[in-house]
Amino acid sequence: MKPLEGVTVVELARVLACPFAGMILAELGARVIKVEQPVDGDETRGYEPFVPQADKNVDLLDEDAQAEALGRERSAYFYAFNRSKESITVNLRTVEGQEIVRKLTRDADVVLENFPVGTLKRYGLDWPVLKEINPRLLYVSCTGFGQTGPYASRKGYDTVFQAMSGIMSLTGEKDGGPVKPGIPVSDLSSGLWIALGIVSMLQGRQKEGTGAYLDFSMLDGQISLLALAAARYFALDEVPERLGTEHPGRVPSASFLCADGGYVHITGADQHWHPLCSVLGLESLGADPRLQHNSGRVLHRDEVMAALSSAIALLTRDQLCAACDAAGVPAGPLKTLDEVVVDPHLRARGVFADFEHPESGRFPAIQLPFQFSGYDNPTANRPPLLGEHTDRVLQDLGYNSQDIYALHRSGAV
Repeated sequence: MKPLEGVTVVELARVLACPFAGMILAELGARVIKVEQPVDGDETRGYEPFVPQADKNVDLLDEDAQAEALGRERSAYFYAFNRSKESITVNLRTVEGQEIVRKLTRDADVVLENFPVGTLKRYGLDWPVLKEINPRLLYVSCTGFGQTGPYASRKGYDTVFQAMSGIMSLTGEKDGGPVKPGIPVSDLSSGLWIALGIVSMLQGRQKEGTGAYLDFSMLDGQISLLALAAARYFALDEVPERLGTEHPGRVPSASFLCADGGYVHITGADQHWHPLCSVLGLESLGADPRLQHNSGRVLHRDEVMAALSSAIALLTRDQLCAACDAAGVPAGPLKTLDEVVVDPHLRARGVFADFEHPESGRFPAIQLPFQFSGYDNPTANRPPLLGEHTDRVLQDLGYNSQDIYALHRSGAV
């Protein structure tokens, strides 16, 4: 048994943040019904890169045939955030489509949506309408800036929220300009926050017995990640600056270039200072009375970093990692993704798994990072084909075969 078995989620969402939240819930056991537009579905179904068909060697095709083959494929982007769900196609602009969603939410536990403010109100699918149909319904609206406030009607994407939250201003080398993180941190963290909010609401409903509404702003979500940077600002009235891989309040805590061109990230507390200096043959630096505590090393940051960098530059990445590990110094190699996916520790932990897809065959996935005792662990099941479950869900809602045929003919599904 998985923790969320018995929970039904209707996902009126697309792209990344909300679908990521929906996938988390699905792989924790919830039934997640993804409602997509007919024909095209979630726009990420068209996002590159595309996975080649299982029965075609696309590399052997000429350029035109290759483009045609890839055009029929599913998107790896879509795969990443829509596993373990069901898919139905519904045209929300039609009266019939709107009625289908209202019926769908009658017995659902959660509605998850990320339409622009006011859109679902026009369709009669907003919280005030649906809570009358299902008083126990939990309804989550995710927008860039929230349902209220001066920015409520603005449009935005992941990097806009990174910029406006200040996260981008903190990222990059100290002598360079702002840099976005290498992953869509606004979207991903928003998905995590939304999933946490839904689990909290489910727990609250067990006590209160009534539904609830969550107004989630992606910008708010990014501001919440500034906890440490903001605490430093509130305490010192000091605007944080970019430091590359260095830590503003800890020395050493940075990535160092090694003799073979690789990098190792080393960090630690006072108890790791002497072992690190011994590993690097810098006993005199380790004995310096000014540097026995972190505050002194922060004060003399440039001197410490220069000495460490010079010594580390004489060792290869693997040599340094092995020496630090033997001495109990927290350190790790900076790995590229091709190295990460073959890491024996991650493989032993079951971090990666494959699913079978009817069009792409076996495809790898990253599992949710939960190792439960007392529950079944999450499993990465394949993402749905567009509209794969439409007819079955309609039948469950009471539509007969003639009704379903008419809905298809009219374009409502």
